[in-house]
Amino acid sequence: MTVKPPSGQIRIFITGASGALGSALALRLAQPGVSLSMWGRDRTRLDEVAALCRERGAQAEIRSLDLSDCAAALAALQDEDDAEPLDLAFLVAGQGDTLPAGSIVEDPAQVARLAQTNFAAPAAMAAALAARMAGRGEGRIGVVGTAAASHSLPFAAAYSGSKAGLSRYVDALRLAVRGHGVTVTLVSPGFFAGAVQPGAVPSRPGEISADEVAEKMIAAVRAGRAELVVPRRFLLLRWFDRLLPRPLRDRLLLSLKAP
Repeated sequence: MTVKPPSGQIRIFITGASGALGSALALRLAQPGVSLSMWGRDRTRLDEVAALCRERGAQAEIRSLDLSDCAAALAALQDEDDAEPLDLAFLVAGQGDTLPAGSIVEDPAQVARLAQTNFAAPAAMAAALAARMAGRGEGRIGVVGTAAASHSLPFAAAYSGSKAGLSRYVDALRLAVRGHGVTVTLVSPGFFAGAVQPGAVPSRPGEISADEVAEKMIAAVRAGRAELVVPRRFLLLRWFDRLLPRPLRDRLLLSLKAP
């Protein structure tokens, strides 16, 4: 993590902070000497998370904002970075809507909405942050994609497709700012749940807790890793998808049902 003098605070930006992973990140990062800027759609949940972060000694500010309005999001982000430069950014927000029951393909409006929320907005925000951080010569950015981006899921075409675009963009952005003191980390999680009780049976294959994803994500971003895939078994599934002959791959993907 960027080290600041005793009089300064580490500024951390989190989108999707009202969701399971975003709130887990905020609570793990909250401590004295940390100033958190947390965005999310659920204002009530944001207030709750901010209160818990303040109890842990951090400063916490919230903003309820819909990333479907990309221009407003970029303007707000510029204002926040102008007021006090951001050191770390965790771009978590996204939507995972899938094919509605009884439909053959997703509604065009849903496709457009997921493309905006899962690709256009986070990509534009990552670009804005990377440019500003590169100008200062330091910064860490973590962007949440998904393990599903490696697979052509017929029941989640817009979700997997938009996240696939984000994954490729983030990797290219990482290379663009390499050598300017800025690192960009792609985080590709599999299934995770907001809270996993001890001894509970996962409802989806390989499901882990959002807190575990948050822990690994923070470590990966601080270390400046190119990508984190969690759990690691999804790396094997990625290679399996790439190496399987297309007819067999198509048959397998068509047999899948929405989780």
